[in-house]
This record gives sequence, structure tokens and C-alpha cells, in this order.
Amino acid sequence: MAAVDPATEASAVALPGLGRALVTAGKLGQKSAEEIFRKAQTNRTSFIAELTGSGAVSAADLAHTMSSAFGAPLLDLEAIDVSRLPRGLLDVKICQGYRVVVLSKRNNRLIVATADPSDQQAAEKIKFATQMGVDWVIAEYDKLTKMVEAHATTTSEAMDSIIGDDFEFDESTMDGAVVDEDDKGAVSDVDDAPVVKFLHKMLLDAIGARASDLHFEPFEHTYRVRFRVDGELREIASPPVAIKDKLASRIKVISRMDISEKRVPQDGRMKLKIGPDRVIDFRVSTLPTLFGEKIVIRILDPSSARLGIDALGYEPEEKARLLAAIERPYGMILVTGPTGSGKTVSLYTCLNLLNKPGVNISTAEDPAEINVPGVNQVNVNERAGLTFSVALKAFLRQDPDVIMVGEIRDLETADIAIKAAQTGHMVMSTLHTNDAPTTLTRMRNMGIAPFNIASSVILITAQRLARRLCGQCKQPMDIPYETLLDAGFKEEDVDGSWTPYHPVGCSACNNGYKGRVGIYQVMPIGEDMQRIILADGSALEIALQAKKEGVRSLRESGLHKVKLGLTSLEEVLACTNE
Repeated sequence: MAAVDPATEASAVALPGLGRALVTAGKLGQKSAEEIFRKAQTNRTSFIAELTGSGAVSAADLAHTMSSAFGAPLLDLEAIDVSRLPRGLLDVKICQGYRVVVLSKRNNRLIVATADPSDQQAAEKIKFATQMGVDWVIAEYDKLTKMVEAHATTTSEAMDSIIGDDFEFDESTMDGAVVDEDDKGAVSDVDDAPVVKFLHKMLLDAIGARASDLHFEPFEHTYRVRFRVDGELREIASPPVAIKDKLASRIKVISRMDISEKRVPQDGRMKLKIGPDRVIDFRVSTLPTLFGEKIVIRILDPSSARLGIDALGYEPEEKARLLAAIERPYGMILVTGPTGSGKTVSLYTCLNLLNKPGVNISTAEDPAEINVPGVNQVNVNERAGLTFSVALKAFLRQDPDVIMVGEIRDLETADIAIKAAQTGHMVMSTLHTNDAPTTLTRMRNMGIAPFNIASSVILITAQRLARRLCGQCKQPMDIPYETLLDAGFKEEDVDGSWTPYHPVGCSACNNGYKGRVGIYQVMPIGEDMQRIILADGSALEIALQAKKEGVRSLRESGLHKVKLGLTSLEEVLACTNE
């Protein structure tokens, strides 16, 4: 290695990291490096492009030098098949601008090919865009440039094919879009090609990532797109803020909304055709904010309601209680939990079990999320006067066997639902409460008489969704005895016969988790429970009686999932209260 004079080293500070590394390695003289750097600035090109173009250092020699100087592996890109490279992990413009190619993803890190590992700006840009770390692999600059362009071309062709006949919006849903004469300019925005491609790519990526929701959020100087994957929001893209109005117009038109109305929230739906026989529904909601309209798109997966009760995660005794309740000829079954806890899927799973030619089923929802053949579904429309209570009254004149009400929100709806349950109908509905015992006191606080509650409600299910540990990378975890007891385990449970696991993370999952598993508290209303309700007992008294009858609390149910190795202790503690 050639010695470097201190004065020369001091003057090399203005050089980029690549130039300094070459001078230090003796591959390039200080004056030559400075001359190439000045020429690159004059020509407005990158230092590395000017360097290899001038012939001062060959691409192969440069790659070997960078590999030695930075301790990064050297890769021959000719051995890589461009068509097999992962797509969608990094924006094509970033790849072209910084001459990088994503080779693979490992855990929460990207393996990226570059010719200049000293480029901190490129590393920070990739980290910001992907929210993942970067591990460099060194490649020859000329081969890397060819691969970047080839990969950009295949990605562009793939996107064009996506927007072709095999991937399109159901245009019939656009017929109801409201357009004023003053908004002809906004209508033209919906056909803006970059906006169309961006929206389609986001929807495809969300489906591929098994996301439940997409969030498009405008701020003063930035625009953010986030996906909710396995219940966790994560930032996916930061497109230019100028795209916000065009994107909002595109989404609103295909969702049959009024694109001229930007002052009040709106709701809509759209369908996306993927291939000849697959259609996916989306529920769309807009919300005016300080800097534009925030749009949230919920992905509605009809197949989730057809998974069957076994796929939902009920334990055998919980499943038996639920099946016994839905097989009864009349009564009320309530499913409780926060938004996004899977209440709708649980209800539709029960409806699918009851959906037979000899059963008349009617549902009132706001809106109907899952289309089920054989079930008469009604969308509540409060503006038109079609409320839950109005729909329920109409159902009772339609000779129903099973009625499903999307949510009991007020006393009038609750009264009609209870009367239906008392007069020979099976009624299913949801409430927003923390657990099963507090559901009964919540109904009492709504003004429902204890007698009506005791004589109609036959079962209450409270539920949460916890992230499921990835089966490929989860690792055993040594948790102190006292910590397990503090979490809620009994002393006899901590006997060493089972092993808790913790998330690690691999290429097949999201930070150690993949999918979700249900945590349930299934509480039937027996005679002893009815006596407590008639005596206007508290939620605490009801909970104590439920415990006597062998009903697990949500925390206990979650801890049982920890014992089975399905989820982690930290996940159960985060989604249940005790």
C-alpha cells in the first residue's frame, strides 16, 4: 500500500469517499482524483461515472479495491437472473439515481448491490424509503449499470401488464360518480398515468403483503402511504405531495363519490379485477384534514368468512359453547371487541354454518363488508332514513329465521333486537366493550331492563387478534418465573413442561410474526348468570360467576396461546387487559 503524505491527505478531504479510498489504496493519484472530481462537477455527472468513463481505473479493479477497502463481498452480476430479482422493495427511481439493485431481503435488512459502498446518501435514502437496514454487496460499475436499466425495464413492463386486461377496476362502479361541470379538470386527473400506476401498485403491494388497510395521508410538506399488516401500521412509501389531489380524485371517482365535495367525509366502495376469475372488494373512506383528504381503503376478503370455525383459533371448549348457542332456535349472540378485532369474520363464519336452503337469513350492516350468496344483506343508509332499527322492523315482516345486526348503537335498535330474540328468532350482533362481563352492564347502561337481557342473551364472545409467531424463525425464550406469574400464569402452569417463544424475523415474515390468531372469551348465559343479571349485578360479579363456570378471561385465553407457542407473551400483554 502506497504511503500518503499528510499534506496530500488533508487536501483530499474535498474528494468523495470513493476517491479518498482509491487514493489511500494507491490506485489513483491525488491530483488525478481531484481532476476527475472537478470534471464530474463541471459535467454534472457522478464521480464514479466520470472515473470509469475516463479509464483511470477499470470497473473490475474498482470493484476489487472497494471490496477490500470496505470488507464487503464481491459479486459477479453476470451470474444473476434479472427476472428473478425481487420487485417492489425499492423505488425504480432510487435504483436508477444511485445505481443500486436490491438482490434480496433478509429479516429486516436489504442486500443491495453497489459499486460505491462509501455513498452514505444512497444508504440513508434506501433506509428512509424502505424502513430497513442496508447490507452492501460490491459489483462492477458497468455490469451494475446494465442490470439497473434491465431491472427498471422489466419492472415497468410488469406494471404495464398489471394495468392491462388482467388487472382493472370494475368500471361499472364508476357510473355513479358525481361530477359537477366545474370539475372537468379534476376528472382528467383520474386518467393521469403516473397516478394510475401508483395506485395500482399500492393496491397490489397491499394484497401481496396481506394488509387489511391502506392509509393515504397528506401533510404540509410530505405525503405518506401506510399499510396495516397483522394489525400493525407501517410506512410503505412517500410519494411527492403534489400527487395528493390527483390521487384523491382517482380514488373517489372509481368509488362512486362526489369528487367536488372535499369538505365532509365520504364513504364508497370499489372492485378490483385481478385475472379472469378473481375480484377483490375495497371499502373506501375519505376524511378532510388540514392539508388535504386522508383516504383509508379497507381490503375486504370474502374468503376469510369461508375459512371455517376451526381456522379462527377457538379452543375446543370455546368452539363447543359457540356451536351449541348458534344451533338453538332463538336467542341473542353478541360478539364484542375493538375495531379490527375480527368481529365481522366471526359473525359471518356463524352465518355460513347456518346458511342452508331451509333458513331465511337477513343482515343489516353499515356497510355490508362480505358478500355471501344465500344471505339477504341490507346496507344501512341513515341519510335516506334506513337505520338499523328501521331495517330490523322490516326484517320482522320478512319471515326471518336468523337476523344479523352490524352493531347495536342505541336503545331503539337494542329493544327491537331483543324482542326479535324473544319471539323465536336467532339474532346476532356486535358491541364495543372490553370483555364479555362488561357487555351486560353496557346493555344495562343503555337502558335495557335486566329481565329483557336475561331472557334474550344466550352467549357473549369477546375477542382480540394477536400476531402469530412465524413458524420458521421463532426461538425459545428464557422468561423469569416471577415474570410469568406477574403476567397471569398460575404456579401449576409454570412447571417447565412448555417453552415460551419470542419473535426473531426472517424473509418469510414481518419482524418475527406472520398472520394473526384469535383470542376469545366465550361466555354462555346460564341460569346462575341470569340470576345475577336479574339482581342487577355488577360486571365483577358476572366475571366471578363466569370464572366458576370455567370461562377463561381474555388474558387467560391469550396465555394459553403462549403455552401453545402460537404467539409471544409480549404480544398477549399488549392486546389484553387484566
